[in-house]
Amino acid sequence: MNGKKLAARAIAGDDDAFLSLMLMHKEALYRTALAYLKNEEDALEAMQEVTFRAYAKMATLKKPEYAKTWLIRVMMNYCRDVLHKQKRLVLDEDILLQQGISEDFTYLEVEDALAQLTDEQRELIHLKYLQDVKIKEIAEMTFTPESTVKTRLYKALKSLRSFFEEKGGIRRVR
Repeated sequence: MNGKKLAARAIAGDDDAFLSLMLMHKEALYRTALAYLKNEEDALEAMQEVTFRAYAKMATLKKPEYAKTWLIRVMMNYCRDVLHKQKRLVLDEDILLQQGISEDFTYLEVEDALAQLTDEQRELIHLKYLQDVKIKEIAEMTFTPESTVKTRLYKALKSLRSFFEEKGGIRRVR
């Protein structure tokens, strides 16, 4: 059964359809949680909490074709809530090396660059490039014109590019 029909059944209250829908999108939800929370245990806990929240609010989903996007949005909102409650801890390179983390700091540099963006910009980057959500869907999901989404995405990418150029990255020639 395709995702749209499954979502329509889940919205109508079919528990088996809801379970199948969650299983269909579990990888995208887990990756989203892990990208935000940076911790496997927290990501698994987020999966449980979002499953509960989505089940409780499934009937509020208006368009079945946006079920995946809606679930990801629920996950992002939950993760943002968790991060606001936690005090963020900044680790330096020595601590990371003591914990056995590789000397490849590329991942950390990307995280550092993303941290420079606003919450809205991070969400746009995450939706567009990590979850492959189309600009049109992002616009509908956020009740924003497509042109505004494109402009905000362009500004976020420009900020990332600028961040890496300041760090000594090599600028590509077009």
